[in-house]
Amino acid sequence: MTSQESRQPFGARLRAAMDTRGPLCVGIDPHASLLTDWGLNDDIAGLERFTHTVVEALAGRVAVLKPQSAFFERFGSRGIAVLERAVADARDAGALVLMDAKRGDIGSTMAAYAATYLDPASPLFSDAVTVSPYLGFGSLRPALDLARESGAGVFVLALTSNPEGAEVQHAVRADGASVAATMLDHLRAENADAAPLGSYGAVVGATLGELSRYDLAINGPLLAPGIGAQGATPADLPAVFGAAVRDVVPSVSRGVLRYGPDAPALIEAAERFADDVRAAVG
Repeated sequence: MTSQESRQPFGARLRAAMDTRGPLCVGIDPHASLLTDWGLNDDIAGLERFTHTVVEALAGRVAVLKPQSAFFERFGSRGIAVLERAVADARDAGALVLMDAKRGDIGSTMAAYAATYLDPASPLFSDAVTVSPYLGFGSLRPALDLARESGAGVFVLALTSNPEGAEVQHAVRADGASVAATMLDHLRAENADAAPLGSYGAVVGATLGELSRYDLAINGPLLAPGIGAQGATPADLPAVFGAAVRDVVPSVSRGVLRYGPDAPALIEAAERFADDVRAAVG
């Protein structure tokens, strides 16, 4: 990635990547069961082999790679070292890296999380990071501000696909607005006047069904986990996201990763999902 490209806002880089490489995000989720399915041990050597294979096969082809930080953290400092290399190698190959860390805290702690993933001087610097707003949207300000400064992006949990999420996200405030709708409103304000796409996105599960009661048009990307193994298909996207479907970044993990360790099979699976998304969203 050139220095000029890296200075562009994340939203602009994401739009260009999806237009040229296809609208797809592939997760790097080294579950112990996946390592076993690949014939690898659940140890640092297996983690390293798995991660290198995925990055080498896909980083030059897909728009976004999304490492799940927890699966690296469980191996301690050696696992984090594998993650650092994966982030650098993926970005060098032209993929945008979305760190799936779901961090959320207040004050100086949130600022430290932001510096970890959104400061270009950090070894874990990524193009974007997932964050949790449930200490209040304002608690995310250090990440939002640093992302704007560094040209990175932030994806805020809004309408997640896990059933437990509803008890918080669908809760109604005193003014009658749901918590999820409030988060979408905040993101819409952060993305005001951005073109061609804002850099502040929402995480909205592709398995949730029709969501017309929510205004998903936030002028920013909508990360849509749930494609593949969780049951959603690319054909479901227009019904779920309506007029905002062009801003959706469908995310698939096991639906692609289960074809490893054969690199051509990983590539074919990712290309098939991207083609199906293109056909579905027009």
